[in-house]
Amino acid sequence: MFGRQVYQLPGLFAYAKHIIKIDGKSGLFKGLAPRLCAGTIGTIVHSRILQKCQEEKIEMVGSSQKAEEGSLQHVVNETTKEMIARSCATIITHPFHVITLRCMVQFIGREAKYSGVFDSIVTIYREEGVLGFFAGLIPRLLGDVLSLWICNMLAHFINAYAIDDSTSHTGEIKNCSQAVTGFFASMLTYPFVLVSNLMAVNNCGLAGGLPPYAAVYPNWLYCWSHLSREGNMGRGNSLFFRKLPAGKMYAIEQKRFF
Repeated sequence: MFGRQVYQLPGLFAYAKHIIKIDGKSGLFKGLAPRLCAGTIGTIVHSRILQKCQEEKIEMVGSSQKAEEGSLQHVVNETTKEMIARSCATIITHPFHVITLRCMVQFIGREAKYSGVFDSIVTIYREEGVLGFFAGLIPRLLGDVLSLWICNMLAHFINAYAIDDSTSHTGEIKNCSQAVTGFFASMLTYPFVLVSNLMAVNNCGLAGGLPPYAAVYPNWLYCWSHLSREGNMGRGNSLFFRKLPAGKMYAIEQKRFF
């Protein structure tokens, strides 16, 4: 369409069809149990921590008086509280996130190493210790925090300087701007999500986390550097329009990129 050839990878429906062909429809729900645990526990922790922050009236240093609602200081204060609550929830639920990813990645090598929540907890602790539960936590935390601040700051400046309060449907427009800035922030911080997910399955004993399917990284900075050099920081950011990275080919016999 744009004058150059691009190798397209299969999209969501093609992969879903392939999974159903191999594992049946139940294969589409691998990792659901730990994902539900993470969602439930994360929601509870987030609400409790946020409520505690509101009760303690946590404010940014230098704000001696209550900030006016809608002001920059108010946005900073509320974002700080949200950041604390979200970070606590992420840290506590990250072990379930790791288990979820590994349950799904097992499909590549046809393993059954992670078969349930409790069995997976025992397996990770026995093979990797406590640190195994927090593989990929740092880039995930950084991505969450950056996404939150970018979203809220952009939305505040748009609502304060680009939207006229005298116009009708101001509330709907502000809600729309919040959604748009949230989408934009998630795009900017996607590389952190990618690196976090790769590190969660990196060298964990599954085929999907080992060569030739994936490189082995000593830490997340090496992973970031490797993806950046290959121009592959946007890998997996689209469900449908997925293209092969520039300079890469796919070996059908070896079922891998080279």
